Amino acid sequence: MAERLSVNGRMEAAAQGSHLQDAAQMPPRLGPPSAPPLPPKEGHQEGLVELPASFRELFTFFCTNATIHGTIRLVCSSRNRLKTTSWGLLFLGALVTLCWQLGHLLEHHWHRPVLMAVSVHSERKLLPLVTLCDGNPRRPSLVLRHLELLDKFARENIDSLYKVNFSKGRDALSAAVPRHEPRFHLDREIRLQRLSHSGSRGRVGFRLCNSTGGDCFYRSYASGVAAVQDWYRFHYVDILALLPKVWEDSHGRQDGHFVLSCSYDGMDCQARQFRTFHHPTYGSCYTVDGVWTAQRPGITHGVGLVLRVEQQPHLPLLSTRAGVKVMVHGRNHTPFLGYHSFSVRPGTEATISIREDEVHRLGRPYSHCTSGGEGVEVELLHNTSYTRQACLVSCFQQLMVETCSCGYYLYPLPTGAEHCSSARHPAWGHCFYRLYQDLETHRLPCTSRCPRPCRESAFKLSSGTSRWPSAKSAGWTLAALGEQGLPRQSHRQRSNLAKINIVYQELNYRSVEEAPVYSVPQLLSAMGSLCSLWFGASVLSLLELLELLLDALALTLLLGGRRLRRVWLSWPRASPASGSSNIKPEASHMPTPAGATSDNLGPSGPHLPQMMLPGALERVSAEESWAGPRPRETLDT
Repeated sequence: MAERLSVNGRMEAAAQGSHLQDAAQMPPRLGPPSAPPLPPKEGHQEGLVELPASFRELFTFFCTNATIHGTIRLVCSSRNRLKTTSWGLLFLGALVTLCWQLGHLLEHHWHRPVLMAVSVHSERKLLPLVTLCDGNPRRPSLVLRHLELLDKFARENIDSLYKVNFSKGRDALSAAVPRHEPRFHLDREIRLQRLSHSGSRGRVGFRLCNSTGGDCFYRSYASGVAAVQDWYRFHYVDILALLPKVWEDSHGRQDGHFVLSCSYDGMDCQARQFRTFHHPTYGSCYTVDGVWTAQRPGITHGVGLVLRVEQQPHLPLLSTRAGVKVMVHGRNHTPFLGYHSFSVRPGTEATISIREDEVHRLGRPYSHCTSGGEGVEVELLHNTSYTRQACLVSCFQQLMVETCSCGYYLYPLPTGAEHCSSARHPAWGHCFYRLYQDLETHRLPCTSRCPRPCRESAFKLSSGTSRWPSAKSAGWTLAALGEQGLPRQSHRQRSNLAKINIVYQELNYRSVEEAPVYSVPQLLSAMGSLCSLWFGASVLSLLELLELLLDALALTLLLGGRRLRRVWLSWPRASPASGSSNIKPEASHMPTPAGATSDNLGPSGPHLPQMMLPGALERVSAEESWAGPRPRETLDT
């Protein structure tokens, strides 16, 4: 017991001696003496906002307490430079890889890719509309004489090219010339020619020039049949443009009827379920407009039509096909027979099976589409629902009116415009074909001005044909149809008939919907997966980084302000009463006590972390805390 007390006494004496020695070696403080700061009281609360004293302490605190994986390895091995360097390189490499993958992900997202999701639905569907044309355009009575001159001019051109002798027994038009026949001069300069200078053998075309004759070009074709038809159509619409706008041809004036019978699901069609119109090049047309709901698939539950198909002698050069033009289209849509139709030959039975697909597009920013024509710059000239083909035709016609001062006869006219005719607009063909070439080569802005509909129905058609009626059943079949006026030969009778069945192949329809590859939740999920893969980070980890940046910014402003204030106070100021300078001795010129180093100079030295001393030394440390480390900078708000 005595030994233990003596040892404790020696330790206390040694501790007091060492503290007295340190106090003796402490350099004298400059300025007036002040009382040492009181030791911190128990239960001291930190300020609302606290900043470390240096950037090193800030970085060390972040790496030690952050939830990002790998940051603690940057400070825990400070004595082993190899480990610190290795982990620093690994951390930097992971950061670069993460940034690269995030950039690639964002670039892929900004391209707005979409996925096509296909789903199959089964429900009752309305049958689409069906438009049929007989292919026999009529000659308007007001321009009969002009069309006769055109036919004669066409025979001259074909004979000069191919040495074809037309039959002299050809049907002649015996109709009387009307009294108020519009004036017209056939431009014989626009004639068919062999274009041997074009570099290709067998090309045929015609030459078009502007009104002054200074700008000419050749409209050439690889097929002579296509060249003759297009050349004849150009002169044909030039003559039709002379007709009044209100003129309507009585296309029902023909021997018999085009539609001999019509039935749906075993029931006869009504006359009100047909809409008729006349097309200048496709003849008399009928649109089957019945509101019929398909109950079951199959031929017996569809629309059945028996048609009379005859080749009339009218305009033999306008069309070379014998048969019926058929087009299946949506309700309240304009039938564009020149783009989406097909032909049914005479003497056959054609079964057309329909399969419907519904397409749903996302719209901006994923795709350029419109809902019901909203936001489209082009004004539709057709009094129907919006389709892209109707928009393209309207756009071309409006550009035609703006460029050529007249509109093409086969397209609707804008308000206040008139059709192109050489009698009123000389050399309009030169302007039309120049513009049409730009449309074919996609140099007109119509493609960008006419987006696709965001919701549309597409009809996929498949057909099968067979001979109808057969040789054995032709007699009674034609008798039942009331066609007793046809020739007696069965092959001639069969060539004047056609039967068409329009049915749903199946009541199931496909719905094709666009979906974004990366929606906002999917993009955030992908970014979070990458951050978790490389750093094990989360949203809170990103907030810790934000806190680090804000603390670094605040510390920079604070230290910069103190440095500027110190420079301002140390600036030499001249005094008229005294010549002494206001220069204070620097800390580096102050004497250093023996046994002390520059690392423990008290308040002017670097900050050392505060340590809790055990036992009897705690009281001595509290009394001499004025010589201890500098307290942390605190901003109280």
